[in-house]
Amino acid sequence: MAKPSLAVNVAGIRMKNPVTTASGTFGFGSEYAPFVDLNRLGAIVVKGTTLLPRQGNPPPRIVETPAGILNAIGLQNPGVDHFIEVALPYLRQFDLPVIVNIAGDSVEDYAALAARLDEVPGVAGLEVNISCPNVKKGGLAFGADPDSAAAVVRAVKGATRLPVVVKLSPNVTSIVRLAEAVVEAGADALSMINTLLGMAIDIRRRRPVLANVMGGLSGPAIRPVAVRAVWQVYQALKVPIVGMGGIVTAEDALEFIMAGATAVAVGTANFINPRATMDIIDGIERFLVEEGVPDIQELIGAAHM
Repeated sequence: MAKPSLAVNVAGIRMKNPVTTASGTFGFGSEYAPFVDLNRLGAIVVKGTTLLPRQGNPPPRIVETPAGILNAIGLQNPGVDHFIEVALPYLRQFDLPVIVNIAGDSVEDYAALAARLDEVPGVAGLEVNISCPNVKKGGLAFGADPDSAAAVVRAVKGATRLPVVVKLSPNVTSIVRLAEAVVEAGADALSMINTLLGMAIDIRRRRPVLANVMGGLSGPAIRPVAVRAVWQVYQALKVPIVGMGGIVTAEDALEFIMAGATAVAVGTANFINPRATMDIIDGIERFLVEEGVPDIQELIGAAHM
């Protein structure tokens, strides 16, 4: 058979294949350029970006756990101006959509970031991290409350014409209810899931390992939870989904696609194998050839049929 088509479209973001990177695990791309061909990626989602530079949380802020890691980096980043002036010009030389993950402490922060990035050459879309604490509401994460999440999405949509992808937190009673709220508020697509809240204790010191006490659990340990979440949201809403959570192999990625994801994001696997994204792209193409599937579109949501 002819070479299968891997191309997908996520809310107007055209990707040559369904594989992108999970924010916070791939830096701004240059860090991985010695190991991967950035031009082969379907898209890149860059490190979480805030209005002003952030130092992040004090160390220790990352720890290995069974089949995963806990992190409490605290959104360390050089700020949006540095991204636009330094990181983005580097990425413009490659043939791939650049999606900027944005984070803030208030609804106003998100709106200001969206406005700042609107129409900046080389930005294909925004990924909205609603797992940040709402400083004005006592630190409750925006993504923990459908109304707060919707308020952020409305503000971002009002400040930009770029496609808006909302990253959903699994630390909620109903991820479907959260998804419905942000889609109703204008989200063009969803990425899911963000990390699960967890912690580890050093039994010799009798203290939490992370200085921040709690952190986000990622890696293969959370994959079944993430696949279930994608499945549920795909059944409830016909909106493009970028699936993520413990994807290490092409087989893992295909699980998400068959559950309903249009694209997938590779995160923690990049720390173990810097070429994970390339291996997964190759593996997906090989699977399509072996199965006689001419177009990846045929597999999106295939497990529901």
